[in-house]
Amino acid sequence: MAGRADEGLHARQPYDIDTAWAEQLLDHLRPAGRDPGRVVGWLERTVRASVCLQDAQGALLAGAPLALDDTLLADVLAGRISSAAVQDGACHIRLVGLRHPTQGPAAGAVLAVARQAPFDRRAAEIVLRTAGVLELLLREQELTEAGRRLRRASADLRLAILQLLMVEDIVSARRVAAGLWPGLLDQETARVYVVEVDPDERDALAEACGDATEGQALVVRCPAVDGHVIVVSPARAAGGRLRSLVDGRPGAFLGGSLRQGLARTATAYGQAVSALAVARFRPDRSAVYAERTHPERLLDPALLRAWSAEVLRPLDTLPHHIRAELLATTRLGIDFTAVSAAKVLGVSRNTVRARMDRVESLLGIDFADLATRAAARLALTTEAVHGPYDPAATGGRPGRRVGLGELLASAALHPWALDLLARLDGDGRDLRGTLRAWIAAGANAERAARELGVHAQTVREHVRAAEPVLERQLLAGGGDLYEVVLAHLATATLTAPALGGANGEQADSPVHR
Repeated sequence: MAGRADEGLHARQPYDIDTAWAEQLLDHLRPAGRDPGRVVGWLERTVRASVCLQDAQGALLAGAPLALDDTLLADVLAGRISSAAVQDGACHIRLVGLRHPTQGPAAGAVLAVARQAPFDRRAAEIVLRTAGVLELLLREQELTEAGRRLRRASADLRLAILQLLMVEDIVSARRVAAGLWPGLLDQETARVYVVEVDPDERDALAEACGDATEGQALVVRCPAVDGHVIVVSPARAAGGRLRSLVDGRPGAFLGGSLRQGLARTATAYGQAVSALAVARFRPDRSAVYAERTHPERLLDPALLRAWSAEVLRPLDTLPHHIRAELLATTRLGIDFTAVSAAKVLGVSRNTVRARMDRVESLLGIDFADLATRAAARLALTTEAVHGPYDPAATGGRPGRRVGLGELLASAALHPWALDLLARLDGDGRDLRGTLRAWIAAGANAERAARELGVHAQTVREHVRAAEPVLERQLLAGGGDLYEVVLAHLATATLTAPALGGANGEQADSPVHR
């Protein structure tokens, strides 16, 4: 192989009279045409040659591999020579190093062009100018990739902060946020919003949410639902700005929570999801969680807190951070699913199930039973709202042990439960009986259908028909369903499970299995 260093190749040479190729090459710098592979293909056709573009490690970036002299290639990559021309038998080869601004004289990539005919002045000029264009395009690709990695890292950090808030680790969440978003979590309260769009539009929406909230909100692409963007904002103006975004995007919906303490971010998230379901049926496609009469507010506060503390007492021997982690995971797992909770928390679904299994074991309960889940959720929510139970804060009232049945025998709760379930009586179908059987069957339509002697689809249709009547989502699970379960327990339509001390079983109440 004969070869020669061609140090003067980069020197500026006058253009050939035929410069149509230059216009074609410049077209590759337009936004729609910036692709090194297309440039290499164009060079192959223009100079009728085989072309190889490879990086400094020898990885092929575009074109086809060529047999190159290792020593000459090493000289070009090291920057000892900027370019070279060699002849291997009847094959003529040109090598041009593509400089990298951070590597000094060393080349970041090499363009190799091989053809049968010698390189005349025109062909040499085209190779040289093409190398310059490729140098720019590779640098742009590198900067674009660096920007993508930076955005991905920023998104991962925002998700990590949300996950810390979800498990009530406010100190760690603030510590992580302080470095990149100073002051973001300085306030003690915030609202959570969930914006829903087509999954293909979510990235653009997330960027728009960040711009609309002017960096004063935690904007996270929901890890559990592809079309959801979660926004945690302490700022009061965020709701109006997000509604403006939704107004300009057909098919977008917005649900917002009430203002909650940062430690109740998981509760606020559930409220936002509930409001989102309402927003789908509103002309303006947005809704804020509406306060309504929740069953826990109709119970004796002192008895409720004492009972909740008794239910959760077996967890009190655990280290604080482990106890908080188990409770936060269980709340999410009960309200949603193990899979969704795992995605939100950034752990595996097996981890979620293992934590819930541990809570089950410690409390001596079975989450497979829907009534048990509803009762456990009542205890978990009570502690999340009021904090750990302090008997001294109850005004010295006796902290006697009560069961769930006695707790639910509230003079205020009973009429609320009767009124709620009575709404179903206006339908000609036995929605009430179907709903009771479905709940007793653990929300399993097939099991309820066997109990009732009907088709499973009939059960699903009856439950779906009960949703607008009760103004609550049932098939999706979550807080709405558990409120309806508590209504059945309060009216003795179902037997209260034994949690928290005394057996809460109610005499002569039917048991549906």
